[in-house]
Amino acid sequence: MAPDTQAPDTQAMTERVIAALRTVHDPEIPVNIYDLGLIYRLDWLSESSVEIDMTLTAPGCPVAGQMLTWVEEAVRTLPEIAEVKVNLVFDPPWDRSRMSEEVQLELGLL
Repeated sequence: MAPDTQAPDTQAMTERVIAALRTVHDPEIPVNIYDLGLIYRLDWLSESSVEIDMTLTAPGCPVAGQMLTWVEEAVRTLPEIAEVKVNLVFDPPWDRSRMSEEVQLELGLL
């Protein structure tokens, strides 16, 4: 679905959505999903509707369905958000290079 071309400047709202995403943690790695690099795309469909593409650290993740719900619920806590669509994607596959440098340091990977 193409983003709504009438959507206003969304930088501040995007930052709020990212803050909400940072409240969701991967159950296997004690890091939030945003800094872990699991969020691939965040698009505004309208002023109050956002679409998010995310992935998992492994395709066989036992809580995959739950994580999608956690993401949707976290973003819906923002009063300006009326609709959240979360898509699970596996292309490109996730790898640790998608983590922020801060997280790689925290996990002792650098």
